[in-house]
Amino acid sequence: MSYPQDPYGQQQQPQSYGPPSGGYPQQQYPQPGYGYGYPQPMQNQDQGMAVAAMICSIVGLVACGGILSIVGLILGHIAYAKAKRGEAGGQGMALAAIIIGWVVVGLLVIALVILLIAGIATDWDFD
Repeated sequence: MSYPQDPYGQQQQPQSYGPPSGGYPQQQYPQPGYGYGYPQPMQNQDQGMAVAAMICSIVGLVACGGILSIVGLILGHIAYAKAKRGEAGGQGMALAAIIIGWVVVGLLVIALVILLIAGIATDWDFD
């Protein structure tokens, strides 16, 4: 094979439009219909229990003396377990309901201890 010569008598190399290795790189992603195909669309996941847990925990924090937060705490644990298994969505809301529920339970325990101490202290006679 003969290469064209330049006016100065030197042989020129053929011009290459590809990578220096001479071959073209493989495509990074397969074409539709070949290889892996299209990803599955996301399914709508039920978040009802997580929403109910969050509402119960917040309402129990603000009103109802904290009793409703215990319901929110239980619903939150159930919703969180379902979300971890992939059966439902709302994992973040369920976790928030659990945290709020435990905070309210802690506040109820502290209030109960304070009331017991105050009740015991008023019964003592220091005459």
